[in-house]
Amino acid sequence: MELPEECISDILCRTTPLDVARISVVSKIFCSAADSDTIWDHFLPSDYRSIISQSLSVANAPSKKAIYLALSDRPIIIDEGKRSFQLDRKSGKKCYMLSARALNISNGEDERYCRWVTLPESRFEEVPMLKDPLWFAISGKINTVDLSSSTQYAVFLVYKLVTTHGSYYEPVLLLMRILGGRVRTKKACLAMRLKENSMNSVPECPNMRSDGLLEIEMGEFFNLGLEDGEVEMNVMITQMFSWNGSFYLEGIEVRPKISRPIRNGRQA
Repeated sequence: MELPEECISDILCRTTPLDVARISVVSKIFCSAADSDTIWDHFLPSDYRSIISQSLSVANAPSKKAIYLALSDRPIIIDEGKRSFQLDRKSGKKCYMLSARALNISNGEDERYCRWVTLPESRFEEVPMLKDPLWFAISGKINTVDLSSSTQYAVFLVYKLVTTHGSYYEPVLLLMRILGGRVRTKKACLAMRLKENSMNSVPECPNMRSDGLLEIEMGEFFNLGLEDGEVEMNVMITQMFSWNGSFYLEGIEVRPKISRPIRNGRQA
């Protein structure tokens, strides 16, 4: 005796989007249940309507499953270009990136030190280019209620470096404060190679993303989702650069710890 489709839908709602995709190939009735709006409405965040209202291509999707797939396929630009939003396809957890326009950048409006330009790899319309800087500081905040609850998150600085052959760099200081608690710090190198003998121990170096940009993890935190709070993120140069090139800031990304770097994409 086959289970009613309503019972199957109720069971699938208790799994994950990845599980639903796998189970849908078992039989026709599972496939039919796996396409229902009931299931995909359960996987979409409660505030998804206000989010997709800022992107016509997603808002006009024909079904809840189509909305979920569109949001997990590539980021959409929200908040007048200051942030991007995406769902992690496997878990349905929220991912955000704060654009450079949503961050505080030292000398960010001083044309002697910073110029705003377009970057083919970027999802945002413009990014700051810091040319031969001696120092800079970047800071930003995100409210924890915007994120998925009961989720381990990691924070990443996302950027691009254009350097000449043989350039070396000193490490920078990454700081993160959660819910007004103590500051967590780490040292990292923004380039692939450190200046020789600059430190006794070699700090973390960046990873190359699939979109061609670099990223370095700033830290991680567990979001309970039980209170309204902020995560503060800062990048500071602790000593002078041995610099020969340009630094392009894409933004700061907050995504589930288990998630891989998300695909690049620019949507209106």
